[in-house]
Amino acid sequence: MTETSLPAPRITDRLRAHVGELLRLAAPVIVSRAGLIVMMAVDTAIVGRYSAQELAYYGLAHLPSNLMITTGVGLLMGVVATTAHALGAGDEKECGRVWRRSIPYALLLSVLFALGSLAGGPFFRLTGQSPDLVEGGAAVLAVLGLGAPGMMLYVATGFFLEGLKRPVPGMVVMIVGNLVNALLAWALVWGHLGFPAMGAVGSAWATTAVRWVMGLGLALYAWRMSDHERWGVRAPVGAWWRDSHRQRHLGYAAGLSLAVESGAFATLGLFAGMISPLALGAYTVGLNLTALPFMAAVGLGSATAVRVGVAYGRRDRLDMALAGWTGLGVTSLILAVVGVLYVSVPEPLAAIYSADPALVERVAPLIAFTAWVLVADGGQTVMANALRGRGDAWVPTALHFVSYAVVMIPVSALLAFGWERGERGLFEGILIASVVSVSILSLRFALLSRR
Repeated sequence: MTETSLPAPRITDRLRAHVGELLRLAAPVIVSRAGLIVMMAVDTAIVGRYSAQELAYYGLAHLPSNLMITTGVGLLMGVVATTAHALGAGDEKECGRVWRRSIPYALLLSVLFALGSLAGGPFFRLTGQSPDLVEGGAAVLAVLGLGAPGMMLYVATGFFLEGLKRPVPGMVVMIVGNLVNALLAWALVWGHLGFPAMGAVGSAWATTAVRWVMGLGLALYAWRMSDHERWGVRAPVGAWWRDSHRQRHLGYAAGLSLAVESGAFATLGLFAGMISPLALGAYTVGLNLTALPFMAAVGLGSATAVRVGVAYGRRDRLDMALAGWTGLGVTSLILAVVGVLYVSVPEPLAAIYSADPALVERVAPLIAFTAWVLVADGGQTVMANALRGRGDAWVPTALHFVSYAVVMIPVSALLAFGWERGERGLFEGILIASVVSVSILSLRFALLSRR
C-alpha cells in the first residue's frame, strides 16, 4: 500500500467509528428525550379524548410551561459540554464538580419558573385569549409550575451522565416515569381508581408528581454510583456560582437560543388560540407529533455535541468535523423515514388524539405536512449542538434568533392571518424558518471546520 493511499482508509475507519459511537450514545438519549414528548403525547391523547375544550386548556398552558422548561434545558446544556471537555482532557475529578455546581443553579432556575407559572391568567389575557381559555389554561399552568424543580434536577443530572457517556440511567428513569405518568393521567383526567375526574388539571398533577420522582431518583443514582470517587461526585466545590462561570456561559447562549425557538413556537400557539379553540387543539396535536420524532434529533444532537466536544478536548480537527457531519447525515436519514410514515397515514395518527371528527379533519393535513418540516428542523438542532460542542456559543444563538424570531413569527402571522391559511399557515412558517436555520448553521460549521 502506498503512502498516498493511507488517508482514505483512516477517514473511512473514523467515519465508521463515529456512526457506531453516535448511535450507541444517542439511542438511550433519544429514549430519554423522546420520553418527555411521549409523556406529553399520552397526556394529549388522554385529555383530547376526554374533551376537545380541555385539550385547548392543556395546549394553552403548555405554551409558556414548555418555554420555561426548554429555556432551563438550554441554560443547563453547559453541563454536558464541560463534562465532555473535562473527560476528553483526562480531568476526571472535574466532571463531578461540574455536576455539583449545576444542582443549585438548576434549583434556582426552577424556583423562578414556578413563580412565573403563577402569572398565567394575566399573561393569557394580555395575549387576547378568550375568558374561558384564560381561566382553564391558568389553572393547568399553575400546577405544572410545581413540577419544575424535579424536572430541572433530572435535566442537570442527565446531562452530567451523558457527558460521561453514561446515558442509560436517564433512559431507564424516563421509561419508568412514562409508565407511571400514563397510569396517573388516566386516573386523574377521567376519574378512575377513586379519583375525581379533573380533566386537563389532572394531567398536570400527574406530570408534576412524576417529574419530582424522576429528578430525585436520577440524582440519587449519580450520588451513589459505584465509581463516584473517580469522578469526584461528592467532592466539595467551593464557590459554585463563581466556579461555574464557564459552564453557565455556554448555557446562557444555549438557553437564549432555545428560549427564542421555543418562544417562537409558543407565539404560534397563541396565534392558533386567536383563530379558534379548535385551531389551538389542532396546533397542539400537530406540534406534538412534530416534536415526538424531533426528540430523535435532540438525542442525536446531544450525542453529536459529546463527540465533537471530546474531539475538541483532544484538539483533533478532523474528528470534530466528522462527528458533526455524521450527526447531520444520520439524523436526516432517520427523520426522512418518519416523514414517509406521516405522509402515508395521517388520518389514523390524528384519530389517536381525538374522537372529535371536526378536530381530526383539521389535524390530518397538518400531520402530512410535518413530513417536510422534520428533516430541516432536526438538522438545525444537530448542527447547533455540533457548534456548541466545539465551543461556539453565541453565534448559533444569533442565527437562531434570525431564523425563528425574525423569519418564523412574521412569516407565520402573514400566512395565517394575512393570507387566511389558518393553522396550516403556521406550519408553513415553521418549515421556512427551519430551512433557513439548518442552512446557515451548516455553513457556520463548515467554515469553522476549516480552521
